[in-house]
Amino acid sequence: MGAPILVVDDNATNLKLIAYLVRAHGYDVHTAADAEAALAEVATFKPRLVLMDLQLPGIDGLELTRRLKADPATRSIVIIAVTAYAMKGDQDRAREAGCDDYVTKPIDTRALPALIAQHLARTEPP
Repeated sequence: MGAPILVVDDNATNLKLIAYLVRAHGYDVHTAADAEAALAEVATFKPRLVLMDLQLPGIDGLELTRRLKADPATRSIVIIAVTAYAMKGDQDRAREAGCDDYVTKPIDTRALPALIAQHLARTEPP
């Protein structure tokens, strides 16, 4: 089983599709539909990488990223922002919040697995 990856998205269809795509490339995938569920998964599953939807109900993806990057226990997790609402300045806001990369929906099914592999190759497993 490949590296542990958490997919966070409040849209059930997107969550299933992204999880399926990432699993098909051999990764161990868990999912969460909101920030609270994501925090619970991070605590027990210990992902090396998170695919983070920015538009989440309640605590949004930017705030969740800030919290994860502020905690020494989760700071090293690679976070890739995933958003359908790519507006001018969103990529900058995502990077300022601590996201390591940024992709827009619809997901490029060839580029995303390559991007994940690239980031995981740069980080050491715990």
